[in-house]
Amino acid sequence: MDTGEPIPKPPRVLTTRCCIVGGGPAGMMLGYLLGRAGIETVVLEKHADFFRDFRGDTVHPSTLQVMDELGLIDDFLKIPHDRIQKMEGYFGDTKLRIADISRTNAKYPFIAFMPQWDFLNFLRDKAQRYPHLKVMMNAEATGLMWSGDAVVGVQAVTREGPVDIRADLTVACDGRHSIVRPAARLEVEDIGAPMDVLWFRVPKGTETDSLFARLEPGKMMVTIDRGDYWQCAFVIAKGHYDEIKSRGLDAFRADVSRLAPILRSHIGDVKSWDDIKLLTVAINRLKRWTRPGLLCIGDAAHAMSPVGGVGVNIAIQDAVATANLLAAKLAKGPVSEDDLDAVRKRREFPMRMTQGMQVVMQNNIISRALSPGNQPLTPPLPMRLISAVPWLQGLTARFLAIGVRPEHVQSPEV
Repeated sequence: MDTGEPIPKPPRVLTTRCCIVGGGPAGMMLGYLLGRAGIETVVLEKHADFFRDFRGDTVHPSTLQVMDELGLIDDFLKIPHDRIQKMEGYFGDTKLRIADISRTNAKYPFIAFMPQWDFLNFLRDKAQRYPHLKVMMNAEATGLMWSGDAVVGVQAVTREGPVDIRADLTVACDGRHSIVRPAARLEVEDIGAPMDVLWFRVPKGTETDSLFARLEPGKMMVTIDRGDYWQCAFVIAKGHYDEIKSRGLDAFRADVSRLAPILRSHIGDVKSWDDIKLLTVAINRLKRWTRPGLLCIGDAAHAMSPVGGVGVNIAIQDAVATANLLAAKLAKGPVSEDDLDAVRKRREFPMRMTQGMQVVMQNNIISRALSPGNQPLTPPLPMRLISAVPWLQGLTARFLAIGVRPEHVQSPEV
């Protein structure tokens, strides 16, 4: 019986060796590396472009080293960016320096601040030389394809209609809000975080300031000099956004101006709550990163706190390790779950160490700063020691900027 309803379009079917879900730092770097190694690879990115504000945009020396090993560093550093070597801030009335990257042995001893969309566009543009890599924009993964207990591909929707992508390996790089990991029934261990972050921009005049963070009783703020504007992160206690919003925008702007006087002359350009984005902070990790035919990496495997700005760089390290461990095997055909689990075994220790550092910072520094009260803040003894002893600033910088186990790019020969 003809009901007049349009007949659903059957999905197109694509076949590839590896399907990567998510075109963020982990997904685009892994796609680049596999394409470079001659592995047929499809990257699915649900948006039309990479332009989304308030994403991680700190490129650490470990990632700069990867770009160097790929022969991309000269062109990469031509992208407009700002650099920082020393991480300084006020803890109450005390100015502290907690890290000095110039005291590490990094080949590129600075953090580059660069919009994430510029980083991702750069990788996509450079990857066009590799015919085995296909980046599909406006392609949103909606589910997994199964054969028994093995993942054999991804279901997605595109502007041209649905598509089934059959793949020997699916890699979830779709971030902390991954649709893949619940579809794969992978259990998440929630570590917790005591704060959320309000992200916003404030226009900038000729003023400048090298300070990175400011902490006062009940308040914390991070300001990043982005040339013609300040990228600002106002840190709040977990779940207190509605309370702050109820006090009104004028009260919020007054709090920002008191905490960071350098913003006072332009804070009026934050005209509505629409100019302020809430980032709900989470620290979590998968207990298991794999199913047969499926691997999770980056924030899909372990969501990081913004503390230290390490999330992008941990994701890049995951991607490099994945390519190093799997490219040669993928070139020959499907890989076993034991092969996939080798990535977790390689990356779990640095991930846990980094999350552990973030938890220590959250519980001992940020929570203290966000606790209401009128008592002046005094820096903990370890922070005072680090600020007083320059070589200790090199140790903290190495942990933050290079990481526990930095990965290095292997030859593309497979």
